[in-house]
Amino acid sequence: MKTELISYIEHERFTDAKKAIVGKNHNDKGIGTLSEKTVHGVLKNFFEPDPDCQEVALHGYFADIYNKEGIIEIQTRSFDRLREKLSVFLNYYPVTIVYPMPCNKWVSWVDRQTGEVCARRKSPRHYTMYDAFFEMYKIKDYLKNTGLKINLVLMDMEEYKLMGTSKSSGRGRRSGEKMDRIPIGIREIITVEQPEDYMQFVPYELEGAFTSEEFAKAGRISVSTARMALNILYHMGTVKRVGKKGRSYLYEVNEHVGTLE
Repeated sequence: MKTELISYIEHERFTDAKKAIVGKNHNDKGIGTLSEKTVHGVLKNFFEPDPDCQEVALHGYFADIYNKEGIIEIQTRSFDRLREKLSVFLNYYPVTIVYPMPCNKWVSWVDRQTGEVCARRKSPRHYTMYDAFFEMYKIKDYLKNTGLKINLVLMDMEEYKLMGTSKSSGRGRRSGEKMDRIPIGIREIITVEQPEDYMQFVPYELEGAFTSEEFAKAGRISVSTARMALNILYHMGTVKRVGKKGRSYLYEVNEHVGTLE
């Protein structure tokens, strides 16, 4: 796994990408509608600012980006929607999936009538690189393809929601329709390209055999997330099953990672 911290030059490029998207093709209150979402648009311009290389028709599908590096697909969620494209594109080109993940997120509530921001709070939810496995599982059959690369983009974001009253809560707790997410900045980009890259998802504290519960504790993640991660790591040959401890599998790191079936 390769982790790239954003340099000053990359920060400038990200700022330019934001300027090209934020406030454009939006409603008069400056917040995104149901058209192309802002995070998607900014990242598309960050990875390829040339509009001639964007939304390119190839083999019956539109690629978000097609340039000298191949195809780049910006996927904010629902990797299962990529399966048809991958089944075609990977026959002809290298494909990079860019997955933005909110490392830190601030939620702002917007008045439906005036468009004014009425309240803002920081979300307690923090995504880590391990959360990506829930989406990667949906394209599990393609992960061993040597033409596939995945960029996990950990970002800070501002999320806007329309102010409303929850029908499910008698206390009138605020809830609302999600309008858009505005990227604030990129913290790091984690690239998964080779089988060896998956090794870095294994917490270094683990030695010998371990269970999913022990993996979760070492990685400071939930057990359900650990189980999903180990499902993919086992599929990729990063870890192997060596027995059971009660009802849980015992895993060990595979020292011969790098040879795919």
